[in-house]
Order: sequence, then C-alpha cells, then structure tokens
Amino acid sequence: MDTEKGWLTADEQRAWRTHLDVSRLLLHQLERDLHPFGLTLNDYEILVNLSESEGHRMRMSELAVRTRQSKSRLSHQITRMENARLVRRESCDSDKRGLFAVLTETGWDTMRDVAPHHVASVRRHFIDLLPPQALADLTKHLGVVAEHLHTARDA
Repeated sequence: MDTEKGWLTADEQRAWRTHLDVSRLLLHQLERDLHPFGLTLNDYEILVNLSESEGHRMRMSELAVRTRQSKSRLSHQITRMENARLVRRESCDSDKRGLFAVLTETGWDTMRDVAPHHVASVRRHFIDLLPPQALADLTKHLGVVAEHLHTARDA
C-alpha cells in the first residue's frame, strides 16, 4: 500500500487492527462477566459515576457527558435502571428544568456487590496479562491519544 497517499504501513495496520480487536473482545468479555448480576457495562459505568460523585448524585446532563451518551439515550438507560430500583431521578431546586440521577440504596448495595467481581474481571482479562512496564507504557502512549480526542471533542 502507498503510505504517501495516507495508507497505513503493515506495522501500523497490525497495531490498529490489534487495538480494535482487543477493544471489542475486552468490552464483550467484561459485559459477559457483568451479565450474572443483571447489569450491562453502561449500567455499571453509571453506577460508578454516581457512586463517586458527591451525594451519590449527578446532573443528567453531566452524566451524559461523562458516559459519552446522548441525553436521549441516557434518559432511556436511566428509566431502565429506575425500573430496577438502582437509581432515581430528582428535580433540581435551582433549575426547574434540570434533573439529577441519584444512586438508590439498592444501587449502592449492587455497586458494592459487583465492584469486586468487575475488578477481578479487569485484572484477569487485561491488567494481569501485561508486565508493569508495559502497563506504564500503554498508559503513557494511550494518554496522548485520549488527550487529543478530548481536545477534539471539546473544539
């Protein structure tokens, strides 16, 4: 292939395709490991964000940004999680149009029960497969890509 016309070299192509393959396979495996708990990765990400936020609550608009979901998609997701009693919506006193997603007691208990299993899954399928220096290098190099994408998104 002609790299002068923008094509990837063989090494670049292998790196790119390996990244895509690992990303898809890892997310699929983590999703499978959450299935026995009745959660999806999206559910878990929302529970994590709420559990780490002050008062276990977050404005829906901020949660949409943090989880990279449209407001409409997040609203449907929160409805499903409300039906499972994991979260509830509350009005914002200072902004009548604003809504908070709030972690319920059931959601907090679920988070505490599931988190150790999820961490073990991340370790088993990712962290423990790489030596410490490879993890440090990966963090450094992917950090450059993440920073670029965050900047591009905000531009």
